[in-house]
Amino acid sequence: MVVTSCSSVQVRFHTPPDDLRPYFTTFYCADLDPGDDETLVDSLHPEWAGLRFFSSALGRSWFEGGKSLDNARFVATGPSSHPLHFVLPRTRLWGIGLLPLGWAKFIGQPASDCANLVCDGNSHPALSHLVPLAGLLHGGKLTEMEEVEAIAAFFRRLDRPELPDHQRITDIHAAIVDPTASSVHDLVDLTGLGQRTIERLCLRHFGFSPKVLLRRQRFMRSLAQFMLDPSLKWIGALDSHYHDQAQFVREFHAFMGVTPGEYAAQPHPVLSRFVQERARSQGAAVQTLDRPAGASKGQP
Repeated sequence: MVVTSCSSVQVRFHTPPDDLRPYFTTFYCADLDPGDDETLVDSLHPEWAGLRFFSSALGRSWFEGGKSLDNARFVATGPSSHPLHFVLPRTRLWGIGLLPLGWAKFIGQPASDCANLVCDGNSHPALSHLVPLAGLLHGGKLTEMEEVEAIAAFFRRLDRPELPDHQRITDIHAAIVDPTASSVHDLVDLTGLGQRTIERLCLRHFGFSPKVLLRRQRFMRSLAQFMLDPSLKWIGALDSHYHDQAQFVREFHAFMGVTPGEYAAQPHPVLSRFVQERARSQGAAVQTLDRPAGASKGQP
């Protein structure tokens, strides 16, 4: 049986400490309780990379057209341009959202190689240094706030090299989330960087070309607005950079694999609760709308 009631989902978002805020979106803890022998089914919208640690290993997740990941307690996803589908039983989970700078700092692999990838973090070679974090969580010995502190302390202890592109990654990120930016030329103007440099750094640390990132940003502004207030209907949620509703429908299908109407008709027991609570506690409904800390003077 599939449960669709949001009452079975409780989530709490925690802002990372100031010294880690340039690298992470949020740390969050969720309790999912659909009932015995029941599951929650939903789809996660496109976002930055994420690490999720589950108290049980009975879930399933997959990207459209990709191989299903089953029964993993440490689930890692690369940056995405497609929805991540998942089926979850009763469980508790910790989620850690990685900003592009966090990916560069703590993962270090080309993000484009891991785009739209879901994998078992316990067996992926690029994530072996993060496996011990799983042992700090869900043990029942720490309070939730102590677990937040344990996550922060873990990343502080990691011996990771300095990032020569730290400022340029941050400035590109700030330009991408600027709602006035609609083209690569706008990114050049906002950052003062050359187009080839922006394209190279986007693929390396963000996972996609700057054109795809700007399209995804425009789409996510619209989707987040609709999820926060479905009474708007789609026409009321459209980002101003869309030429018309037909263009939005095409983009919606490209990013989500369904039409806006089909998406609205589906239950979203997990995402609806997450989006509402994230907007209330963090100010942004989805992580792709988070602004990076430390942009250069004059950046948005």
